[in-house]
Amino acid sequence: MGRTELDVIDIKILRELQADGRMTNVELADRVGISAPPCLRRVRKLEEAGIIEGYHAMLNSPKLGFDLVAFCMVGLRHQSEGNLKAFAAATTEWPLVRQAWMVSGDSDFLLHCVAENLTHFQDFVIEVLTANEHVDTVRTMLTIRQVKKLGLVEV
Repeated sequence: MGRTELDVIDIKILRELQADGRMTNVELADRVGISAPPCLRRVRKLEEAGIIEGYHAMLNSPKLGFDLVAFCMVGLRHQSEGNLKAFAAATTEWPLVRQAWMVSGDSDFLLHCVAENLTHFQDFVIEVLTANEHVDTVRTMLTIRQVKKLGLVEV
């Protein structure tokens, strides 16, 4: 998969939208130094190319009662393509798992989990995660405090 060629204006658009995805097209156009119609065309082109995947509200988890953030490193019993796909599909059914990556190294998957509290997280690990037929090992890391939160890509 090759890198998409972007010009300076496209890069400015992406930076501005990562910082504030709620701004109007007129405001975005003003910030990047072009008029509104070509700005809208560029944004649509970036969306159609799959570079902009969507727009999301960033929620404050603790204010919603989700005080625990943890990461789980999961090793599977067997790393066959079928088992990897089956476990990846299972992660989509678990609300506590907010993001999941297939990784290389000592583990097969890295799961980003958000739970109401330690008890709910422990219940998930014991009753759901380790109970999954494909799981061999689970190592968990509880977070203390988030110290950086940015968009996923610096363009």
